[in-house]
Amino acid sequence: MIKIILLAGLTLSLAGCSGYPSGTLVFVTNERAGTISVIDASKDKLIDTIMTGARPRGIRVSKNGKHAYVAISSPLNAKPKPDENRVAVYDTATGELVRNIQVGMDPEQLGVDADEKRLYVSNEDDGTLTIIDLSDGETIDTLITGIEPEGVTISPDGRRVFVMAETSSTVTVIDTSSPAVMATLLVGARPRDAAFSPDGTKAYVSAEMGQVLTVVDTTTLEILANIPLAYSPDVRPVGVAVSPDGNTVYVANGRANSVSVIDARTLQVVKNISVGQRLWGIGLAAVTGKLYTANGLSNDVSVIDTSTNKIIDTIAAGDGPWGVAVRE
Repeated sequence: MIKIILLAGLTLSLAGCSGYPSGTLVFVTNERAGTISVIDASKDKLIDTIMTGARPRGIRVSKNGKHAYVAISSPLNAKPKPDENRVAVYDTATGELVRNIQVGMDPEQLGVDADEKRLYVSNEDDGTLTIIDLSDGETIDTLITGIEPEGVTISPDGRRVFVMAETSSTVTVIDTSSPAVMATLLVGARPRDAAFSPDGTKAYVSAEMGQVLTVVDTTTLEILANIPLAYSPDVRPVGVAVSPDGNTVYVANGRANSVSVIDARTLQVVKNISVGQRLWGIGLAAVTGKLYTANGLSNDVSVIDTSTNKIIDTIAAGDGPWGVAVRE
């Protein structure tokens, strides 16, 4: 059984109980600081800092916009402790901690289904995916994935979960109705993240060391293309986002300090946008058309206007920005 643990006093929110403004908010995990930066997208201003403790990385906002789910593991360079491996759930209206759910060792990324009934968490050290019933916090199943699983992305129809494993360079495809592993795909070296097209027919998988974006047909599970991104030796593709119309794919290029803008119809890179240092996660605000990048070395967030593909703002974050999730 998975335990749900309420930790009083762990969340210290600057906003207190007054609550956040309505509209689009951006939540950025800061891996080294053990915090979440909360940004008001209407002004692109930092409005709160939530103290999570330990090492927060992967973050998702539920489809209904009510909760932010954060994967938290032991601090960097510290001996791993099982009780530090958890998913923290926050109220996106106030920043308050709702509950903590214990998971496997070193959770990195996660996905929550559209109905907020199931949570899928990659456990990097265990080589597993934990599937949790959110009604009671119990484990539905633990599935074996590739070696060192990281990215977790749910298809738009909720029928498939893609789990990217960096060391085995594989994508484990989960059938959510079983749940069970239905296929394992070999992709570019060191896959990190994936994003689906809005209609769910394609998945775009970043390969950090392969320096490509792999396009997968989600019906046949065949590789359609590998889009080369290595305009520089420093390109290390990680975070991926797709525009609401499905025509554009954005890829965070890690140490190259840039975002590649890809035309999904021609599968060509149309621009590389310079941003902050060593960006990791990215998040797209559909309502405002702005892309936010978590820049892990410059400790800030770059804001890109996707209509012009230009940076319009830079927002200071905590130490080691890692993941980005948007509430709309």
